[in-house]
Amino acid sequence: MPIPTEPIGSIPRPHELIEALGKLSTGRLKQSEYEQVLDAAVRDTIRQFEKTGSPVITDGEQAKSSFATYPLTGVTSLAPDGVTIPFADGHTRQLPRLTGGPFRYGIYAESYLKNAMRLTRLPVKQAVISVSALSLLYADASIPGYSKEEFEKDLLDEAESDIRRCLVAGAHCVQIDFTEGRLSLKLDPSGGLLRRFIELNNQVLDRFTPEERSRIGVHSCPGGDQDSTHSASVDYAGLLPALFSLAAGRFYLQLASEPDRKHVLGLIKEHLQPDQVVFIGVVDPIVSRIESPGEVCAAVMEAASFIPPDQLGTTDDCGFAPFADDVSTARETAFAKIQARVEGTRLAEREMGL
Repeated sequence: MPIPTEPIGSIPRPHELIEALGKLSTGRLKQSEYEQVLDAAVRDTIRQFEKTGSPVITDGEQAKSSFATYPLTGVTSLAPDGVTIPFADGHTRQLPRLTGGPFRYGIYAESYLKNAMRLTRLPVKQAVISVSALSLLYADASIPGYSKEEFEKDLLDEAESDIRRCLVAGAHCVQIDFTEGRLSLKLDPSGGLLRRFIELNNQVLDRFTPEERSRIGVHSCPGGDQDSTHSASVDYAGLLPALFSLAAGRFYLQLASEPDRKHVLGLIKEHLQPDQVVFIGVVDPIVSRIESPGEVCAAVMEAASFIPPDQLGTTDDCGFAPFADDVSTARETAFAKIQARVEGTRLAEREMGL
């Protein structure tokens, strides 16, 4: 049986798209003109993905301004002064703050999926943001007339709908982005925040059948933005036991950039459940050097000494541009790394006689 290999999701946007998005935000470009530039970017992304030989592709998240906040497109009950996430190099990203309810998504990921599926015959996966990340929109101070309990009920319904719409539309699989999992242990070393995050995500996952959950995955990494991370110093030992308690069938884990991969692989072996598949990161999006297929093959062979082959897949450590304005990685570099991942995974298959 072949080793499955999938991308995480985002691809650096072409310069033309970034420029058009800036003009749109300042009223210097019409929506219809922006959509023409966006359509060209999505089409080119899919063509480039197909050339890599990747058996599963995405739309590169070209239409998302951020992997985390796409559902907030068009939502007006927000203030800009939400939770701030610091990165190791000193730059920050900030979430908005909810100011009123009821909470509803402004857009569902299904729309991106359907657009991509009409442009390719290859299986398309779709990334969605986790319910736990969006739970941070509700600040500590209560919102008059809209309790946190009411917000979380609405949020759970919306998160379920986001995933279900993608499954019904024909997604190869749906990937829940859970980068805040490792970050939570940096913010709260006691693990209380992580336990709450796990609880919220399982409340969503429990609404799906076992067959549906086999097509739902969870991605965890220490962040990857502007060639920096927000929680790489946090030991995976604090995260993985809780992570594998999530009722998902697939897990996508950053590993290529880990200084001690065998330590992490040992933890995976200890906590991976029999009905789960783990996709290990074999290329690092935040370094410019392009891994060789031989290096990828060696990483897969190392992982196979810990993980049963029928529970092993490969992926990228993180998306290549989770935020639209991230230009730290060249578009060509991203596709070259993806091709190396695909070719290296195939080399490993031959080495293993699969």
